[in-house]
Amino acid sequence: MIIIGEKINSSIPSMAEAISRRDEAYIQKTAVAQAQNGTHFIDVNAGAFVDAEKELLPWLVKVVQAVTAVPLCLDSPDPAALAAAMACHQGKPLINSISLEKDRYNGVLPLIRGGAAGIIGLCMDDTGIPKTAEQRAAVACRLVDRLITDGVAFADIYLDVMVQPLGTDWLSGKEVLQAVRLLTAEFPGIHLTCGLSNVSFGLPKRQVLNQAFAVALAAYGLDTFFIDPLDHRMISLLLAIQALNGQDEYCSEYIDAYRAGLMK
Repeated sequence: MIIIGEKINSSIPSMAEAISRRDEAYIQKTAVAQAQNGTHFIDVNAGAFVDAEKELLPWLVKVVQAVTAVPLCLDSPDPAALAAAMACHQGKPLINSISLEKDRYNGVLPLIRGGAAGIIGLCMDDTGIPKTAEQRAAVACRLVDRLITDGVAFADIYLDVMVQPLGTDWLSGKEVLQAVRLLTAEFPGIHLTCGLSNVSFGLPKRQVLNQAFAVALAAYGLDTFFIDPLDHRMISLLLAIQALNGQDEYCSEYIDAYRAGLMK
């Protein structure tokens, strides 16, 4: 299970305020807390500041990497902002994201060739987000084939199955779960991820839906989660389903997390 810490994101009002004030102490405290709770990547996103993103994203990279060695997920649709952030990133980052949209693909590909970064690949193209599981899988197959042909290693690809809100499409959760099933069969061992909390947008008791969906996704084979690593209930459930699903040899990750106090 791979955890991407989601808290340094300018779509969160308190984080947007901290970025706007250049409050390094607040951002670094958030980064350290995520790192200490088992995060594998820390997401950094300055997308709310469209006109200043090219300046702010590399600034966030420097601020966060001053206090933790955890690699970062550089989160932007703008190739120029991503290039600026990669230029100062220490180690190998994860890039969020590429897709089969022509401009996005051509803009991001030069940044990731030759193993320079891992890449999150959105299961969408210029026609938009696919509605059904089969359509998602078809786009994903084309994307994976093209990335590999263009020099990206299979192990560096993280497919995003494009979660949509249940409130606007009551079958969207079912389609995503089926897409995960299809993709794990088509590409054994590939990394799969998603914007988990999108599923509950606009609905009450969002945490309940998010937790239930995360467990279902993990059971179907999704291995990479954008979540709050300080949500110990969520972490506990994911570690439990991983163990129950035969993905944790001798329950070692489950036991280690318990001993580290990461489970509630």
